[in-house]
Amino acid sequence: MSPVNKQAIAAAFGRAAQSYSRHDELQRRSACGLLSALGEGHFPQVLDAGCGPGANSRYWREAGSRVTAIDLSPQMLDEARQQQAADRYLLADIEAIPLADAQFDLVWSHLAVQWCSSLPQALRELYRVARPGGKVAFTTLLESSLPELNQAWQAVDAQPHANRFLAQDEVIKALHGWRYRHAVQTITLPFDDALSAMRSLKGIGATHLHTGRDKKPLTRGQLRRLELAWPQQQGAFTLSYQLFHGIIERD
Repeated sequence: MSPVNKQAIAAAFGRAAQSYSRHDELQRRSACGLLSALGEGHFPQVLDAGCGPGANSRYWREAGSRVTAIDLSPQMLDEARQQQAADRYLLADIEAIPLADAQFDLVWSHLAVQWCSSLPQALRELYRVARPGGKVAFTTLLESSLPELNQAWQAVDAQPHANRFLAQDEVIKALHGWRYRHAVQTITLPFDDALSAMRSLKGIGATHLHTGRDKKPLTRGQLRRLELAWPQQQGAFTLSYQLFHGIIERD
């Protein structure tokens, strides 16, 4: 992964803290995929690493777990607190978790590690704070995500307008040396128009580019070219996501 500006990422997600739950169909469907990969189990102590507004923290708390929620964004943590999603909240970076080793029966990190500078470092930290016999469950986006967005923008300019995520073999390489299993899930979401599709990304904070971005607003002509170039399915403007669900067994 390329070095990332953590402050910019935290700010992007902070701006989306209150709108996140109105644009979270991807997150809800993806979380179901990670739960399916994880399987049955009771986890007395859970760490939600990259908790966002707290939907997954609340799920585990209602399942009877004691939940520690961490996030890079103060606004996301505030939203999670308002939802009473967890038992403990901590402003922290997944790549440098300020907690002692071997504390949690489940370390859960859903759609967060793709914003880290180094996936191997992030996974080492998640593994470190899991107890022997516990599990790390994580989901990340793969490089084949958002092909529609990338194709449409090619009609407007040559600049990157979507993040470049890791390929599946790179994610698997980062898991070398651990006992793990994985599953890949594709989720395709329909929208009425191109602007709605792009607003869904903004609504969940996923607008920060690792390489920076041109902040000029779209002109009417650019939006028209974007819509004409956007591949459609049955009249819908779609966004497709490729998700990697990984389950690591902590030795």
